[in-house]
Amino acid sequence: MPIVKENQNEPEPSSKQKKPATDLASSIVRNSLTLGVFAILTVGLIALTFVFTEQKIHAQVRAFEARALKEILPDKTHDNNILDARITIPANDLLATSTDKYGYVAFEDGKPIAVILPAIAPDGYAGKIELLVGIYADGTLAGVRAIQHKETPGLGDKIDTKVSDWILQFRGKSLLDPAPEDWGVKKEGGQFDQFTGATITPRAVVGSVYRTLNYFDSHRQTLFKQGEAARRDEKGAEKGAEP
Repeated sequence: MPIVKENQNEPEPSSKQKKPATDLASSIVRNSLTLGVFAILTVGLIALTFVFTEQKIHAQVRAFEARALKEILPDKTHDNNILDARITIPANDLLATSTDKYGYVAFEDGKPIAVILPAIAPDGYAGKIELLVGIYADGTLAGVRAIQHKETPGLGDKIDTKVSDWILQFRGKSLLDPAPEDWGVKKEGGQFDQFTGATITPRAVVGSVYRTLNYFDSHRQTLFKQGEAARRDEKGAEKGAEP
């Protein structure tokens, strides 16, 4: 009896049957290469855009900051260039900051009279609200400005001075005025107005400002010493630049 090899009688696949598999593999490779090239081009374009716009963005942010600083502490209230008395504020829970930020110290006749601190209200309706909080040496508020937020247009964005004067009500307040238990919105028994139909945003800002006052109360001497050192460094740099 002859031995029959396994699959001996199975027909060999024809060239027409092999072609679809070959076409599929080629298509996968081609599409993968196309996607890879597209991804590289996209990343490269984003990188180039960042490189060419970084300085411009930095300049715009600095200009916006300068306007906010001047709104809180107008030039007539001090005799130094407040941007030159910049100090580094380490990350702190009271300020709700997670990285180093910049603060600014104002001087009059060589004495520090006020500081502007960065602060974040992490519990806004649409996320974080970045603030600048100006505080005089005696602990009273010079002013507060929202410099970045994503609050609802027409509702939560009333914290912006372009929309309403709501945030101006902080000027002159302090840790003890109003009393600690009154640092809240009126709807919750506090002294600060809330917006019609919106409580979360003003509550977040009021809480952040109160915590920033507490931070200042604990770091007052350190902040002003830092400001004096920054001012000395700036004057030293100016003398060094003289011909």
